[in-house]
Amino acid sequence: MGSSDASGDLSAHMEVDAFRRLFPLQFYEKHFVQSIRPDARPLNSARDTTIALGAVASANGSALVKIGCTTMLAAIKMEVMTPSIELPDEGKLTIEFHMPPICSPIVRPGRPAEAAPVISKQLSDTISSAGMINLKELCLVGGKAAWMAYLDICCLDADGALFDAALLAAVAALSHLQIPVVSLNEEGRVFIVPEEEEGKAGKEPVNKEKRKLTLSSIPFSLTCILHKNYILADPTAEEESIVDTSVTVVLNPSGQLVSLYKPGGPILAYTSAIQDCIALTRQRVKELQQILTEAISDMEVD
Repeated sequence: MGSSDASGDLSAHMEVDAFRRLFPLQFYEKHFVQSIRPDARPLNSARDTTIALGAVASANGSALVKIGCTTMLAAIKMEVMTPSIELPDEGKLTIEFHMPPICSPIVRPGRPAEAAPVISKQLSDTISSAGMINLKELCLVGGKAAWMAYLDICCLDADGALFDAALLAAVAALSHLQIPVVSLNEEGRVFIVPEEEEGKAGKEPVNKEKRKLTLSSIPFSLTCILHKNYILADPTAEEESIVDTSVTVVLNPSGQLVSLYKPGGPILAYTSAIQDCIALTRQRVKELQQILTEAISDMEVD
């Protein structure tokens, strides 16, 4: 009897799996009418999210972020540069988003992922628009030396909502960033002091100890996909593949709109749908703020 039940369960599971593969939209719609998704999440709920700071020991700031299975590793490297003539008292922040073939079966070796440069630009525009960083803080000696911060974000697992995870990883890495100690040499040039030489006499320090970057108006985002009258928050890669219309809302901690991305899709995003997406994002911002605060606190305790 037990063997017969097990055989029946396996057969039923195979039928469900076959239906899901052959008719994915119809499979999902059967769940949508019950206000639930195949992974048991309500339509308006995001996946479990974790942040681990200091994931890359050789970086000046780093973070490993997971939203469900979507995984991002962000790392920052600081270098001294000569500032531009136009902005002699400002440093620079450059952001690059990478999608190696290991992150998704749709990314082929030797061929850059089409989404990578798009997300890189979105990240740069978002952080700039939010006013998160005062680039004057990256100045060392006006007109002579400033910091160039290279922020690289590598997608290790692309299971949907890539921009949301990449932005959170960028924010977390910048929160973890420690700006190195620098000194002036005999020629008046600025150089980074190795950790083992910090505090030694004979060098004129520009900054006497490592310092954190002041971050204000930190942006957080939530991507939603729209299908008929349904709004799904934080979609997986499978959900994104069957629903063409997506909306990404970026808010600051005060709930003010930083940016809104709607790359396309057949469904017109009505005002009411956008308002619902913004309301869901406000809830999500509170969750992400708490997760980031706890990660920073855990890092300070360690």
